[in-house]
Amino acid sequence: MKNFALIGAAGYIAPRHMRAIKDTGNNLSAAYDINDSVGIIDSISPQSDFFTEFERFLEHAQRLKRDPTSALDYVSVCSPNHLHHAHIAAGLRLGCDVICEKPLVPTPAVLDELARIEAETGRRVFNILQLRHHDAILRLREKVANAPKDTKFDVELTYITSRGKWYLESWKGDPRKSFGVATNIGVHFFDMLHFIFGNLQENRIHLSEQTKAAGYLEYERARVRWFLSIDSNDLPAEVHGKRTTFRNIDISGEKLEFSEGFTDLHTISYQEIVEGRGYGIEDARHCIETVNFIRDASLVSDSDGRMHPFVRQSRLRF
Repeated sequence: MKNFALIGAAGYIAPRHMRAIKDTGNNLSAAYDINDSVGIIDSISPQSDFFTEFERFLEHAQRLKRDPTSALDYVSVCSPNHLHHAHIAAGLRLGCDVICEKPLVPTPAVLDELARIEAETGRRVFNILQLRHHDAILRLREKVANAPKDTKFDVELTYITSRGKWYLESWKGDPRKSFGVATNIGVHFFDMLHFIFGNLQENRIHLSEQTKAAGYLEYERARVRWFLSIDSNDLPAEVHGKRTTFRNIDISGEKLEFSEGFTDLHTISYQEIVEGRGYGIEDARHCIETVNFIRDASLVSDSDGRMHPFVRQSRLRF
């Protein structure tokens, strides 16, 4: 049984990490968050120590190192995106391996800095890339691998996940902290696309706003038009007022159905990490390079039909 600490215990994704720690037979020893809305711990790991001040959390973790049976083995990071680097570095310097949510860090340069700290401490950083464990994604990856080598698939990716006014008032609405909507909600899909279709060859941006983004990506095995939004007005008419989320991935006319199967992906990710098969810094590099380019790129016009159709629909409303 391994001892874990969790940074960012009051966040949306933290309960999945808590359950993954428990379901893999490990111990959540301590948790930290500046907010104290962490009652979920009672149903998962009520014996865990909890702190709302980072200095007290660090001091506690240092004390635990005196006893090999209580010393922390892993630190899980679920804090806001802009704090990932600092919290990962702190975990490594505590002598722990670190498991972090996406996006790992904002830029390739910061990835390089994490690699240096790994080398200094002898510990590892692992990224939760849970879509790589989804059965439907694995089946599609196999299908692409078995297709004729000169086949390039045409993909249309649409993801609209409605968010209320709170979103823009939270850290997620501040691009200095979330790094923008394409990074915050898109990095999962950009990693998935690379995992299935190979290396990125072209990256164009057609739309970049506070609540939505869109563009064109060309991989070794696919041409991808993508559209991401947190604006409910972008929901298709057949969905609007009935559901708050619309997810569609069309691959050369065939829809990829992966609405189900997400429940246990964090647990699978944890199991793989504990058994030495987790995804590290270099596995995350491709999607970090992709979103880093998207944040800084200039918009281009659609001169060759590569723009996602939802971009035009979104513009027509204004």
